[in-house]
Amino acid sequence: MTLSRVYSTSLALLTDLYQLTMAYGYWKLGRAEERAAFHLFYRRNPFGGGYAIVAGLDYVIDYLDGLRFTDDDLAYVADLRGNDDRPLFDAGFIDYLRTMTWELDVDAMPEGTAAFPHEPLVRVVGPLPQCQIVETPLLTMINFQTLIATKSSRIARAARGEPVLEFGLRRAQGIDGGLSASRAAYIGGAAVTSNVLAGRLFGIPVKGTHAHSWVMSFDDELEAFTRYADAMPNNCVFLVDTYDTLTGVANAIDVARRLRDNGHAFVGIRLDSGDMTALSRDARRMLDDAGLEDAAIVGSNDLDEYLIDAHKRAGGRVNVWGVGTRLVTAHDQPALGGVYKIAAIRHTPDAAWQYTLKLSEEPAKVSNPGVQQVRRYVDRGDNGRVRFTGDMIYDTLSGEPDTPTVVDIATGDKLRQVPADTPHEDLLVPIFRGGCRVYVTPDLADVRRRAMDQLAALDDDVLRFTDAAPYTVGLEAGLYETKARLMADARRAAENARTP
Repeated sequence: MTLSRVYSTSLALLTDLYQLTMAYGYWKLGRAEERAAFHLFYRRNPFGGGYAIVAGLDYVIDYLDGLRFTDDDLAYVADLRGNDDRPLFDAGFIDYLRTMTWELDVDAMPEGTAAFPHEPLVRVVGPLPQCQIVETPLLTMINFQTLIATKSSRIARAARGEPVLEFGLRRAQGIDGGLSASRAAYIGGAAVTSNVLAGRLFGIPVKGTHAHSWVMSFDDELEAFTRYADAMPNNCVFLVDTYDTLTGVANAIDVARRLRDNGHAFVGIRLDSGDMTALSRDARRMLDDAGLEDAAIVGSNDLDEYLIDAHKRAGGRVNVWGVGTRLVTAHDQPALGGVYKIAAIRHTPDAAWQYTLKLSEEPAKVSNPGVQQVRRYVDRGDNGRVRFTGDMIYDTLSGEPDTPTVVDIATGDKLRQVPADTPHEDLLVPIFRGGCRVYVTPDLADVRRRAMDQLAALDDDVLRFTDAAPYTVGLEAGLYETKARLMADARRAAENARTP
């Protein structure tokens, strides 16, 4: 449980007003029982990279599990007014919300899955008003955590196996921004957090020692380190740049020797300003000369994957990374840009599904029709390594693909012909059926391991920070043909409508 432990109030109104106005319109026109299929996806990989790491599903599950309109919610909605100062919603609609039984079928990629543009991360099938009401909360929960998990995975990759400490709470976008970011950063690869509440709620390991204010509260730096060691001999990482960094390192070494003489292990030092590469080299030499080869050098100060990678390439000696602002705020890309689009509709229970399509002058913004699934093809090499070779989006309404042809989403050009016996996995798994939860949520540590395994199965050129090679994602040829026909029909109808 996540959201319900943080917020005690109902979250039924965690939506945009236009979701309620559309739900009202469906109800008013007698369309409340019509069923639709919606998909949540994004169009471009974040940070100019080659992938995204899915996160936020546990929040979605918790939200949907407890979703209902309370009397207070309905009293507020009933009091909303239109432009004529009359009630925006009929009393009958308020009663409809009060007695609504949630019937949604929800399928989703498990958290920690590597995803790519146009692939549905979440599929929602159910009554039109219900699908519409949950649009905004699903987007806000999936978009942000997926963005942060992806950023964290890039930072962890730059650290090349060295620990990444997430400590961005003080710079996060509010309370939930801090909690969600800590959770998503852990999924993506951060080893620990400084966020104590996130540690308690999510079981993430927590770490932290002292700030500059501790040093400045004493008459001199050596006394500050000594007194901290007296208070917490089992937690000594000294921040050495309050006055002069290399003098700080010397003072830290002095106290570290006393700790060692008294049977305590010295953890290390932290650099938070200046030329980190040069200072880390000097600090490493001083620590090693003092017999403190195991002492860590923690680096911080507005770090991201690019700065960490540059430090590594320049021969810097930082080996633990404290990353805050640029991780939890997704500094270089503030939003994932995920969208939620209707792709099929059934007007009556015995009617056939009808495909729906959104057109655009931009090919990337033309939506894909159908009730979609994502099939990932896998190569299991002789050395035991699992390698992902490409994904295919197919329409479940058309049945199981036999020997599918995967084609480019925009052009229809053939990308590959897939033999029938190719190992594969369908990525969207059942989460809710008829409004009832059927999915067992894994531990967060297992989600994190899944993310690591997924990244290990991608080619290195897909993982590059810049100029990443595109991973193969396409439509099953039959679905592309359906989409092309719908596009032609829609454009023909638009032309006819413009003709006098």
